[in-house]
Amino acid sequence: MKWKAEPIIHKNEARIALYFDYSKEANERVRKLAGAKWSHSLKLWHVPDNEVYRKQFKLPADALPSPLPVLDGMKQKEEQPGTKQPIATAQTEKQLTPEIIAKVSAYKNWLRSRRYSESTVKTYSEALLSFLKFYSHKPVAQITNNDVILFNNEFILAHKLSASYQNQIVNAIKLFFKRIENSALNVDLVHRPKRYNKLPNVLSKEEVKKILDAHQNIKHKTMLSLIYSCGLRRSELLNMKPEHIDSKRNLVIIKEAKGKKDRIAPLSDKIITMLRTYYKACKPKTWLFEGQEAGSQYSEKSLESVLKQALNKASIKKPVSLHWLRHSYATHLLEAGTDLRYIQEILGHKSSKTTEIYTHVSTKNLQNIKSPFDDL
Repeated sequence: MKWKAEPIIHKNEARIALYFDYSKEANERVRKLAGAKWSHSLKLWHVPDNEVYRKQFKLPADALPSPLPVLDGMKQKEEQPGTKQPIATAQTEKQLTPEIIAKVSAYKNWLRSRRYSESTVKTYSEALLSFLKFYSHKPVAQITNNDVILFNNEFILAHKLSASYQNQIVNAIKLFFKRIENSALNVDLVHRPKRYNKLPNVLSKEEVKKILDAHQNIKHKTMLSLIYSCGLRRSELLNMKPEHIDSKRNLVIIKEAKGKKDRIAPLSDKIITMLRTYYKACKPKTWLFEGQEAGSQYSEKSLESVLKQALNKASIKKPVSLHWLRHSYATHLLEAGTDLRYIQEILGHKSSKTTEIYTHVSTKNLQNIKSPFDDL
């Protein structure tokens, strides 16, 4: 079976687009690949961009992704899954130039030298790549503020990309042009998208209990319970090690969390008991929660799958994410009378304004308000 693969950025994720001569057998083979998804907008199959698939499809480890896949020249039949060509746009026809490759590489090196996390290095370098590739026809030193506005209108808005993605682009290019590049672009004049004051999604205590009680598997149950009981981010749970649990002081130590900050969070007696049961059953070695192979880190995708299974078992139809458990923890603490300053410390928020958003979703005071409708 003849394949062609191309690294892409699709819906803000690093993916590998797959092109192949259509046949029913080939389509079924692609469908069975782990993490494979069909894109209705691009009309192609794509898989996660990871080391395993890069080796399988013979892609260089350092090959940079495109914001959208480049057009493929292979002849394929129309109206069959995996066969339609991606939508042709000005962006898909752009090509990487030696200058762009060198600039993005230098940017990555600078970010790493400043000890940015690998997640930030990946996000910023891919965002910068999207922007520079759009202007592959002109030298980087000639890019101006008007070019940023044009990119927002003709690429981000034209493809209906999110404001958060636009904000990532702004973060990346401002840092790049301010610290790396001497150019005509004035970073102080680069504007951000208008902030959308979105309220956090919060579950009721009854809904949380249903989710946490859904699994019989002790590992799955403990992972979700620890996220809620300590207000953890997904990465904080996955990066946790057995020695980070201090059962004598009823504390968990969260190492190098967001912003390269350590913090501590209280552990309830109930979660400590659950952790002890889990530890005796699974005996983790390197990571507190390990994958199928001993010593391997539990994957983000597997953790998301654990939550999805719990939602199905609990018959909860809301589009709950792992971060909803963190939001719910903070809101429930606030409703129980915990001071905002303590909640801020537990969650690891840099600014108190970030924590104050939970006052807008707390129902404690709202429930005491009597509607005039009741007096009619």
